[in-house]
Amino acid sequence: MPKTTDHDALLASCASLLSDAETLHAATRAAVAQSLAPSGRVDAGLVEAHQFAAHGFAWQGTYVEALRQTLAWAERLAADGRLSPADAAMLHLGFAEYGAQLAGGIAMSQTETVRPSDMGVAADVVAAFAAEPALTRLAHAPTLEAARRTLSGELAEGRFGTLGLDDEILEATREQFLRFAASEVTPHAPGWHARDELIPLELVQKLADMGVFGLTIPEDYGGTGLGKVAMCLVSEALSGGYIGVGSLGTRSEIAGELIRLGGTEEQKARWLPSLASGEILPTAVFTEPNTGSDLGSLRTRAAREGDVYRVYGAKTWITHGARSDLMTLLVRTDPQSTDYRGLSMLLAEKPRGSEADPFPAPGMSGTEIPVLGYRGMKEYEISFDGFEVPASSLLGGVEGQGFKQLMETFESARIQTAARALGVAQNALELGLAYAQSRVQFGKALLAFPRVHAKLAFMATETMMARQLSYFAARQKDADRRCDIEAGMAKLLAARVAFANADCALQIHGGNGYALEYPISRVLCDARILSIFEGAAEIQAQVIARGLLSRAN
Repeated sequence: MPKTTDHDALLASCASLLSDAETLHAATRAAVAQSLAPSGRVDAGLVEAHQFAAHGFAWQGTYVEALRQTLAWAERLAADGRLSPADAAMLHLGFAEYGAQLAGGIAMSQTETVRPSDMGVAADVVAAFAAEPALTRLAHAPTLEAARRTLSGELAEGRFGTLGLDDEILEATREQFLRFAASEVTPHAPGWHARDELIPLELVQKLADMGVFGLTIPEDYGGTGLGKVAMCLVSEALSGGYIGVGSLGTRSEIAGELIRLGGTEEQKARWLPSLASGEILPTAVFTEPNTGSDLGSLRTRAAREGDVYRVYGAKTWITHGARSDLMTLLVRTDPQSTDYRGLSMLLAEKPRGSEADPFPAPGMSGTEIPVLGYRGMKEYEISFDGFEVPASSLLGGVEGQGFKQLMETFESARIQTAARALGVAQNALELGLAYAQSRVQFGKALLAFPRVHAKLAFMATETMMARQLSYFAARQKDADRRCDIEAGMAKLLAARVAFANADCALQIHGGNGYALEYPISRVLCDARILSIFEGAAEIQAQVIARGLLSRAN
């Protein structure tokens, strides 16, 4: 049996298992395609009718891609002689567990486990995968327990694995924001959450001074142009302190991407420098009360009257809506249309509101939506009754492009959300670990008990796997390669890992975890939103499945 310190043998076993997993995934694709794309093209009606199989296929593809990127990460480290004991243990545990789930069943949610048979995969194909020598070697119980103990020992010493960034600027950026979060965010997060108050503008200004709002905006427009990997590192570090702070940059990311890709030169010159500097705080105004993810059916309309549009309708779940200065506002400009083709995006300026008077603008009103977690920016329902927007604020200057413009930002938004989830996941891991080290029961620290250190070991493992998948999607985006599927996978997996880590960390705390005085209770509330916003997990799986089936073999 290979030992966790035998890196060559471990890497060989993992490479063999990945090859087997890819074969299984190809067989699943063929089986699912028979149900969902019998004519060679994906049939939307059949995808809906066979949703369980379709979404299971997406989860299976996500697992295979996570294995692929985790192995690539480990191989890079091994080639440089940098594969640490923690890294090797994560590799072993991740491949053994995901391999077992690929054979036996993947948990899409707490009540939905999808098995190969649910996707039409023949029993002999599954049996062949389950019997592969690589999976058998990796699943050997004594070596698995040795890997868990090794990893929990490394975690106890503060070693959470090697990121493998291989870039001094990125490393320095990450360290800078980790220090900032530790000193300026973490100590105050419990109070902000408990009082359900807005993140102080003084902190927002500090983030602006550090370049948070212009990370991906080109230097020509006042940003730093560092790219999506840097965005991931900053979002993860800040979200590890408090997801509300880590999410402050999300709205600037969305607005900046919309304007950079779809705006006129005049719009870019006007808005991008102010977004990058933090002078302008934007908010995304897309969702409506009865549309959710079905943006094509939204009803808020903008009627052209000379040099202005007048907006009528209602929006909901508008994050940071009151204190923002600019709305990226998705509206219907073609009253005869009934789908996405009649939508346009407005860059709608508004006065910044206060808690006493959140929406001090004619033709606009709103109320706060109290929420369980994800506080610090506040959520609002907003109504428009003739709210006036200059016609020159039409993004790109052409009506009917709003949905297309928004779709072009989804890759970045989902990568950024994955990064926020990673921060929450890491925070939960560290809180659970700290409690397991300090809490003594039956004469020894909780960390000494197998089910406790096993929880922590796999929390660290899955966090690293989701991290490598997210960084891969970010690198693809930085290289200007299409990565809608990979971005969706990163968001899908990282969101689940964040909530699983928070839940396990609270369990390690026992009754104390349920007490408001312990930060893990807040982290659990914050983690729950991650599989809902920026595309619910079910929508994400639907998109991934269709993408995988449409992608050429």
